[in-house]
Amino acid sequence: MIRTVIVGGSGYTGGELLRILATHPQVEVTMVTSREYAGKPISLIHPNLRGFYSINFTNFSIDKIGDRADTVFLGLPHGVSLNYVPKLLEIGLQVVDLSADFRLKDPQVYKYWYGIEHPYPDLLSKAVYGLPELHDRELKGAKLIASPGCNATATILALAPAVKMGFTPDLRFVSDVKVSSSEGGAKPSEGSHHPERQNAIRPYEAEGHRHSAEAEQELSILSGRPVKVSIVPHAISSVRGAMASVHMWSSEVMEDLEIWKKVAEFYRGRKFVRIVRGGIHPYPDPKYIIGSNFADIGFANEKRVMRLTMFSAIDNLMKGAAGQAVQSFNISRGFNEDEGIRAPPLRPA
Repeated sequence: MIRTVIVGGSGYTGGELLRILATHPQVEVTMVTSREYAGKPISLIHPNLRGFYSINFTNFSIDKIGDRADTVFLGLPHGVSLNYVPKLLEIGLQVVDLSADFRLKDPQVYKYWYGIEHPYPDLLSKAVYGLPELHDRELKGAKLIASPGCNATATILALAPAVKMGFTPDLRFVSDVKVSSSEGGAKPSEGSHHPERQNAIRPYEAEGHRHSAEAEQELSILSGRPVKVSIVPHAISSVRGAMASVHMWSSEVMEDLEIWKKVAEFYRGRKFVRIVRGGIHPYPDPKYIIGSNFADIGFANEKRVMRLTMFSAIDNLMKGAAGQAVQSFNISRGFNEDEGIRAPPLRPA
């Protein structure tokens, strides 16, 4: 049994980690921290977990964590994990970090996108990017897992087969990502609370979204050549889900069956990737993966203009955050990849 601590457990991602780990047969959650809600029961903030936990939120303490944990999940804001990860690793704990603090390998890329001089460049090289479909081998035994962002996850999973299988010679892509309100976190801002978000389809960070750095890093490794990705996210009013439509131009007409076979070949054996083609809904739709760790992948091939669009639908709180973090944790510990996260999606949702 792996003793597990969740640091920053009061947000949506922390709540999803708690929900998953409540029934994980290999995990005991021994401590959940929250500065704001220390001393209060978990069900006060996460009423869906009423009856699953008897412990209360507590304040963060390295000494207490060291006595109670084998693995620590960090559900903290970007820039905050930097203060804790080196200390947790130093006392021998495994860290699964859901922030962006250790996702990028190049410190100069951090400086460009996040405006900081990364204080631990040595740890950047040691961290494993927690996208199992690309890094399952490196995840085995990993001590520091950097769990990907949701927009990056959706974009990478859509593009990976196209980049690896050579669907286009032009390795510049535009990823149009529709993202739900829970991506903004549990604390509403002036632009994200319900009256402003409802009925909206609103682009944001359209001149450069920082998850592009993750997509370019991972897809360039996969391709062996530099890949450029522009992610244009759009805020929509649904609660959960992210939908990436990634556009590219082919130099020659590709047949649908050829594309289908190559995508299927790339994702063969991947438990959480489902290829969508045909049926009453012929393209991926986040509505049909809500509450699950699945990624639904599909494509549209407009031969008239040789335009190919790859689609990827995920639940931003599951495959885009907590579910993927647990998937990576499972692999790192030698458990079944789908332990604790094999539930099918909800319908209707």
